[in-house]
Amino acid sequence: MTTASYDYDLFVIGAGSGGTRASRVAAAHGAKVAVAEEYRVGGTCVIRGCVPKKLLVYGAHFAEDLKDARRFGWDVPDTLGFDWVRLRDNVMEEVSRINGAYTATLNNNGVDIILDRAEVTGPHSVRLGDGREVTAKYILIAVGATPVVPECPGHELGITSNEVFHLDAVPKRILIAGAGYIANEFAGIFNEFGAKVTLINRSDVILRGYDESIRDRLLQISMMKGLDFRFNAAFRGIEKQADGSLLVSMTNHEPIEVDCVLFATGRTPNTAGLGLAAAGVDLDEKGAIVVDADNKSSCDSIYAVGDVTNRVQLTPVAIREGQAFADTLFGGKPHRVDYENIPSAVFSHPPMAGVGLTEAQAKNKFGSVKVYTSDFRPMKNVLAGRNERALYKMVCHAESGVVLGLHMIGPDAPEILQAAAVAVKAGLTKDAFDQTVALHPSMAEELVLLR
Repeated sequence: MTTASYDYDLFVIGAGSGGTRASRVAAAHGAKVAVAEEYRVGGTCVIRGCVPKKLLVYGAHFAEDLKDARRFGWDVPDTLGFDWVRLRDNVMEEVSRINGAYTATLNNNGVDIILDRAEVTGPHSVRLGDGREVTAKYILIAVGATPVVPECPGHELGITSNEVFHLDAVPKRILIAGAGYIANEFAGIFNEFGAKVTLINRSDVILRGYDESIRDRLLQISMMKGLDFRFNAAFRGIEKQADGSLLVSMTNHEPIEVDCVLFATGRTPNTAGLGLAAAGVDLDEKGAIVVDADNKSSCDSIYAVGDVTNRVQLTPVAIREGQAFADTLFGGKPHRVDYENIPSAVFSHPPMAGVGLTEAQAKNKFGSVKVYTSDFRPMKNVLAGRNERALYKMVCHAESGVVLGLHMIGPDAPEILQAAAVAVKAGLTKDAFDQTVALHPSMAEELVLLR
C-alpha cells in the first residue's frame, strides 16, 4: 500500500490515546505506519493523567472507608499509618505495565515506534530529534495538551499535574490553583491523605459546564470535609521562605503559607515548536489545530485528533477520533465522531458524573423543561453515620418527555451514569425509566423512581 515516494503511508506524532488507536487501526488496514513519542507510549491519560489519578482516588477512599468500617463491625485502630511512597511506587509500577501493553500492541500490529521528538517540516515530512528526515503520505498530529502555568513572580516554584504523581511526600499544606476537574480531584485526594487543602480560583464558579445543582452540592460537601475555597483570587506571586515553605500572595485575600503549590489552571494544545507553519497548518487563537469533521487540517495531508484540536478534551473522544481517522482514510469505512451526549465524570470525593444538557442549557435551548430530582442519603452513609447526601437530577423535554440530561453526585456515580448514558444517547423518555422495575436495594434505583 505504501506510496513508493514516501517512507511511510502514515506518520503519527504522539503515542497517546488518539495516536495509538489511529496507528494500530491504520496498520491493521495495511498501511505502513510509524509513531513518534518523546516521552512514554500511552500519553497523558495512561502515564500522568486519568489512570494514575484514579488509582490515587482509590487509595484516598480508604481513609473514609476505614473510619466507616467501625460502624460495620470491624475493629480498626484509632491511629493508622499511611505510606505515600508505597502507594506512589505501586501506581507507577502499574503505569509501566500499561505502557508496556500499549507498546506491545503497536509492535504486534507492525507499527514502527520511534522514541524521539518529531517536528513537521512540510506537508509530507518530519524531522526527528536526531536530525533525520522522514517522509509520509499523511501525517497525524496527536500530541495532546500541556498544563497551563499562570504568569506570576515565582511561578517556577509550583508544580503541575505532570509532577504531582512523583512527589516525595504528601505536603502538609497544599494550595491548588483552579476549579476544574483536575483541581477538585486532587483536592479530594490530598485532603483524604491528611493535607490541609486550599483551592483558589479567579472566579467564584467551580467545574464550569457541569450542572449547577451538582457542583453546588460538591462545594458544600467539600467544605464540610475541611477544604478551604478562596474565590475571585488571582496570583500576585509566590516566594520561597527560609524554612522552605512557600508564601503565596493573591488578590482579594490574605497571603497564605503552604508547602506546595499545584497549578490546575487548564491545559493548552501542545503545538508550540511543532513546525506546523511550515506546512500551512492553521491554528486557532488558543493554539489548537483547526480541523474539519474528518479531522483534516488546512493542509490536505495533515490531520489531527485529540486534545491538540481542543474539541472535547476526553480520552474516549480522542480514541474515537483516532478510530474514525484510520477507518476513513485507510479502511474504506468512512465515519465521523458524534459529539452529542458524551458522558463525563469528576472523580472528586464524592464523584460527579453527567451526560447531556444541564438544566440551564436545556432551558436556553427549549424554553421550558421538566426537572426531576432525588436527594437522598446512601444506605452505606446512613449506617456509617456519615451525613453526606447524594443528588440525582434528570432534565426532560417539557412536551415529549425525552431525557435531555442526567446529572449526579454520590458514591459510584460514574459507574452508574455510564449505563444510564446509553438511555440518554438513545433518546429514551422519562416514561421508559418509569417503566423499568427498580433494582433494590441500590443507589442506581433512584433513577427509575424520580418524581
